[in-house]
Amino acid sequence: MSWLNDREALLSQVRAQMHEKRYQHTLGVAETARQLALQYGADPDKAELAGFLHDYCKCWPVERMRDVLIRHDLPADLLNGDKELWHSFAGAIVIQTEMNVSDPDIIQAVRYHTTGRDGMTLLEKIVCVADYIEPNRIFPGVETIRSLASQDLDKALAQALGSTIQHLIQQKKTVYPLTLLAYNDLVSGLDT
Repeated sequence: MSWLNDREALLSQVRAQMHEKRYQHTLGVAETARQLALQYGADPDKAELAGFLHDYCKCWPVERMRDVLIRHDLPADLLNGDKELWHSFAGAIVIQTEMNVSDPDIIQAVRYHTTGRDGMTLLEKIVCVADYIEPNRIFPGVETIRSLASQDLDKALAQALGSTIQHLIQQKKTVYPLTLLAYNDLVSGLDT
C-alpha cells in the first residue's frame, strides 16, 4: 500500500485535522484494528489505515461536514439525525476526494464505523470494534466488549451496538436505522 511509504506524511495530515486527545484515540484505534485484523484474518495494513482515517472529519465544524454531505447527496435521514454520525459519512467522502484513497474496503470501514450496517464486512466490523475498545476508551462495559473481542468479533460488536442503542434510548435520542439493522443482523447470526 502506498501510504506505507509515507506514513509520517499521512499521520501529519491526519493530526492536522484534530486535537491531541482525538489524535491519540486515532492512534489507539489504528493499533487495535491492526491487532484484530491479525487475529481474525483481515488485511492488517488496510485495518490500520482505516483506523488512522476513521475520525478524519470528527473535529470539523458541523457546517463543514453538512456541506460535504449535501454536496454528495447523502440521505436526508442522516442530515436530520444525530450530528455525531456525520463525521464518518463525511470522512468516507473526504478521504476519497482529498486524500485519494480509492480502496472501497477502507472507504466503507470509515463510512460505517459509527452506525454499522447489515451485512458488515470483516474489515468494517474490525474498525467499528476497534473504535469502541482502543486502550484510551473508558466507559461502563468497555472491559466486557474488550473481553468478547478477544474471543468472538461478532459477539463483541453486537454487545457494543446493543450498549449504544440502550444508551441512546436512555437519553431519549433517536437510533439511526443502520445501527438497528447491524445489531439485528449480528444477533441473528449468533449462537444463543
